[in-house]
Amino acid sequence: MTASTTPSRKHPVIAIDGPAGAGKSTLAAHLARRFGFLNLETGAMYRALALKAIDNDLGFDDETVLVDLASNTRIALEPQREGNRVFLDGVDVSRRVREPDVTAAASKVSIHPRLRAWMVDQQRLMGAGGGVVMEGRDIGTVVFPDAEVKIFLDAAPEVRGNRRYRQTTPDQAADSTVTEQALIQELKERDERDRNRSESPLRPAEDAIILDSTSMTLDQVLEAAETIVRKHVSDAQLH
Repeated sequence: MTASTTPSRKHPVIAIDGPAGAGKSTLAAHLARRFGFLNLETGAMYRALALKAIDNDLGFDDETVLVDLASNTRIALEPQREGNRVFLDGVDVSRRVREPDVTAAASKVSIHPRLRAWMVDQQRLMGAGGGVVMEGRDIGTVVFPDAEVKIFLDAAPEVRGNRRYRQTTPDQAADSTVTEQALIQELKERDERDRNRSESPLRPAEDAIILDSTSMTLDQVLEAAETIVRKHVSDAQLH
């Protein structure tokens, strides 16, 4: 589990990767609370930039335009017990970045290599000191390949789609296009984009532990992840 080059951090980096809808945010928030670490949700950073592109009526295919946009953008995460607050150029956009149109746009924005490189630089700065739980698509493979703990959280797309459908808001449920089958199809399409992009494709790190939650309850997933962390991190690093 530990990379060949031992990090010099006092506290560990816990990397949680996996496909959309696997429950990474829930798991990261739990582990951060459990061990007193910061929860740095990298997916929210892509959503924030995607939101800015939407607000500026920019397309998602022009990498140069998006990189220029990023270079003039300030994204900040403020960890809270109930989850991160997300700030875009000083404005709290925590609720807006969770909405379906922004989530879908973030998946399209994130395929661009130069934009991902910019994001990786920001993420490394945030987690350089350790004592963080970072979740995303390429934390254990690209952002922190020397992370002390690497978990790849997965589940069948049908299960992930069902979970997302059960989490829909009343307003979303009233929309006839928001069906369980539509959400499952959306996740399958996103999986295809994430796994086949040229830059940092979604895949487990070679030394990651695969945690498949398809047949597990939430409590079972949380307990299994805690066990993984305790097995690979010394007590001294956890305090």
